[in-house]
Amino acid sequence: MKHLTKFLIAIFILSLASCGQTEKKSEGKTDLSGIVESKIITDAIAYQEAGGKAEFMEGEKLKVTDETYGHAETAKNYRNWMIKGANEGLAHLRIKAPRGEKAPTVQMNHDCLYSVAITKVVDGKISFEIPEDVLVYTSVQVIDQFGHGQYYIVTKGKHTVDVDISDGTTHAFLIFRSGLEKGIEVARANQDKLTVWGLVSGDFKIPNYDFDEVDAKTDELRAEMTGKPFYYTFPRNEKEVTDRHQWNLECALGWGGASPIANEANLYTNSKMYDGKKSYTTTFMNPQSVYFTSITVYDAQRYLFEDEDIVNINSNSWEVNSDNTVTISFNCGDDAKNNINIKGQDFTFTVRYYGVTEPVLRANNKDAVPNPMNPMHMIVEVKK
Repeated sequence: MKHLTKFLIAIFILSLASCGQTEKKSEGKTDLSGIVESKIITDAIAYQEAGGKAEFMEGEKLKVTDETYGHAETAKNYRNWMIKGANEGLAHLRIKAPRGEKAPTVQMNHDCLYSVAITKVVDGKISFEIPEDVLVYTSVQVIDQFGHGQYYIVTKGKHTVDVDISDGTTHAFLIFRSGLEKGIEVARANQDKLTVWGLVSGDFKIPNYDFDEVDAKTDELRAEMTGKPFYYTFPRNEKEVTDRHQWNLECALGWGGASPIANEANLYTNSKMYDGKKSYTTTFMNPQSVYFTSITVYDAQRYLFEDEDIVNINSNSWEVNSDNTVTISFNCGDDAKNNINIKGQDFTFTVRYYGVTEPVLRANNKDAVPNPMNPMHMIVEVKK
């Protein structure tokens, strides 16, 4: 690993010399003093509890505006994982995503265990590995400093990808997902197979935003969408943003999602808020995602409920009807098909299609007409 780090730094220096591009200039030289040898952080929570810190850039506080909100919300998420070790290498979250506001990122789920790294973009590229001998569903998502998922990769092997840095991105946020389809112990064993190959770590600093101000803007945006379903687009870079307000809503409601790519990446949709004292069902055509589909319930702030008995349901275990439809029940009793007991709390639910199919993509967007492939359109209140 030491030789690889030196090799990447050497390439970085040569490319700057030949192209005349510098990320940070000091008397004509590039400052690489912060680079360290990437390592595995075996337990992100333990790292944080031992005093994990995030270092901020110097200068005046940056303003949170409509134009800067996506960058600011992304900075907050980088910070939350930086204090868990992600700036030092690959930090493993060994538990299912924390519930409530303890979660480092909004709308995390219990379909996988997360491992995160913050890596430097070297000559417009980053590198990482999905080992050949992984045990469960494994993916790597590449998120730039404006919150865009530029890549979502599931192919095994060593990867070097170009990163769009025209917006000023200097580092990428890598989310490694290890699926829970075989249980948490196998997912942890899968995390142990992940490597730091290609990572260039150690010199990231947080943009100097007031995160209380960021959170206030986030609350304002979330409040807009309690009464209707929300469909994500997740543009892959800043140049693809055509509706700034839509993008800000996406960052507030589900930061870090993937740009939907048929049969490879994921699609996400959110329901409106529902009365937790009532009962509902939604019956929809089996989406038959390439990898799996899941449904997870959240509170009004889009965090997992604190109550550990409120669980998610996914296609690795759900019961399919004889006509190849799927019924998900909410507060309908233990005998109801695929029931999620919300215990009287108002809720919203998110559907995730891992490896979304083309028909589901067409049926689940803000312009789609009501149809049986869209769970949001098929939900009804039922009397127990």
